[in-house]
Amino acid sequence: MYSLKDYNYYLPPALIAQQPIVQRDRSNLLSMDRQTGELSHHRFNEIGDFLQPGDVLVINNTAVIPARLEGRKETGGKVEVLIADYNGGLESIRQSGEFVCQCLISASKRPVAGARLYFEEDLTAEVLDSDKASYTLRFSTGDKFEEVLDRIGKVPLPPYIKRNSGAVASQDDRNSYQTVYASHKGAIAAPTAGLHFTRKLLEQLAATGVKIAPLTLHVGVGTFLPVRTDDIRQHSMHSEPFTISHDAAATINSARAGGKRIIAVGTTCVRTLEYAADARGGVAAGSGSCDLFIYPGYVFKAIDAMITNFHLPQSTLLMLVSAFAGRQKILDAYQTAIDRKYRFYSYGDAMLIM
Repeated sequence: MYSLKDYNYYLPPALIAQQPIVQRDRSNLLSMDRQTGELSHHRFNEIGDFLQPGDVLVINNTAVIPARLEGRKETGGKVEVLIADYNGGLESIRQSGEFVCQCLISASKRPVAGARLYFEEDLTAEVLDSDKASYTLRFSTGDKFEEVLDRIGKVPLPPYIKRNSGAVASQDDRNSYQTVYASHKGAIAAPTAGLHFTRKLLEQLAATGVKIAPLTLHVGVGTFLPVRTDDIRQHSMHSEPFTISHDAAATINSARAGGKRIIAVGTTCVRTLEYAADARGGVAAGSGSCDLFIYPGYVFKAIDAMITNFHLPQSTLLMLVSAFAGRQKILDAYQTAIDRKYRFYSYGDAMLIM
């Protein structure tokens, strides 16, 4: 269960969702019994049938920023920049007045320290230094950087979602690749399990006594990086900044003390809660940086169930859900979803593991 090849499966490319369905909460929902592996098939707007008064839904309220910038080098060659540490850049502005942060760069030739990059609206960037994985860039603009980025930046969609290729129409991804409760800017990828909720559905759940507890984890570059070690235990997770408020921690801890269930909406919430939990499952309020890698053998402390999407082969997310429900049960469930033509990945269908 520690070999990377143990987390492989074949997905027909036609099942990779390229666009969201019209009504978010009408996606398919595959319900799985964590203990027996028994499956049942539903629509996501039936999620309330599985929840009870007093249960707590933990949601990630991070907001995806338009982090992808297309520009050119001094030589005229094309370059693409991905803002990897938006909140670090904002802290840099507070300290020095300049937006300096870690970025990923795609170009035909690696830019060197001192190189300048040029974008729309007179936005420029200087390469300060680099390592094998990322670059430190200092941006300059005549306007506020956040406002310029909001105007010219593009949504950093995962590479398996194709846009403007002729086969798939362009979408309003700024809205569709964002949860309805997104409120804290900083992520470069959406917590996609939350994309299935509508405001109306959340209101309906709250009316039945289900409690909603938000936390923030800004999804970072680690979500794009594959596992490159044959033994998964040798993989190192990138850290991501998180915040759990005192109100959210109190709601979660009170529910657990009262025998109610904690349902994490997405793997980002799972990782954050487990990172912040003590041995008895109590969750501490506060901020920090989460680098927890969950794979089979991990003993869960803080959550009783999770809502999640279907994940890529050999990904850390597939390993996380395998740790929660068992690798073979998960792979069998995925095969059932494939046979029934479920839609996979970010814009795809959902799974409930209880």
